[in-house]
Amino acid sequence: MGANEVVNQQIILKNYISGLPKESDLEFISSTLTLNLEELKKSKAREEDVVVVKNLYLSCDPYMRGRMRDYHKSYIPPFTPGSVIQGFGVAKVILSNHPDFREGDLVSGTTGWEEYSIIPKGTSLTKIRYTDVPLSYFVGVLGMPGFTAYAGFFEVCSPKKGEHVFVSAASGAVGQLVGQFAKLMGCYVVGSAGNKQKVDLLKHKLGFDDAFNYKEEHDFDVALKS
Repeated sequence: MGANEVVNQQIILKNYISGLPKESDLEFISSTLTLNLEELKKSKAREEDVVVVKNLYLSCDPYMRGRMRDYHKSYIPPFTPGSVIQGFGVAKVILSNHPDFREGDLVSGTTGWEEYSIIPKGTSLTKIRYTDVPLSYFVGVLGMPGFTAYAGFFEVCSPKKGEHVFVSAASGAVGQLVGQFAKLMGCYVVGSAGNKQKVDLLKHKLGFDDAFNYKEEHDFDVALKS
């Protein structure tokens, strides 16, 4: 390899999935990436402004399973077979001629499941300005799950102190945050989940007032009233 080249380890989607994703649907490969802005603009990104990042944290989210299917009527297009899987992540800028991003900046946003990613125009990247919390928070409570929970609870639901709040899929990345927001507001919070371990998590660690396994309930109205 040349002086400006690095080995880039990547996760590729081999083919669209049928049913649950399997390890054989993915492929781990290594490629060579040239860390030269002019060469990148010519051969890869083909954009005036280029940002190259080294990925530090990657998020594995439920919506990604939908993107592994050959389905084109969703709010977000499917992955392209033979290409790197995309998702939310936290990264460090290692090369940039974008006016908003400098070498050494920490960023969050959509990136690839690979060691290094080229982000044309810096699209979807947000500079991380506060580093007094763990960087992993920016793919959790300070990332997509946290924004979704916050907007859904405070902007759409808008409950008042003392009201009862029910959270479905309560042990998931978004649901568990909604429940904790509700408790902080002074609501009575009940959550549902799919097994005993998740129910115990809600009741004994995440602070829900009560929780139940929806797979074991025959009448949700009765379960919620009790």
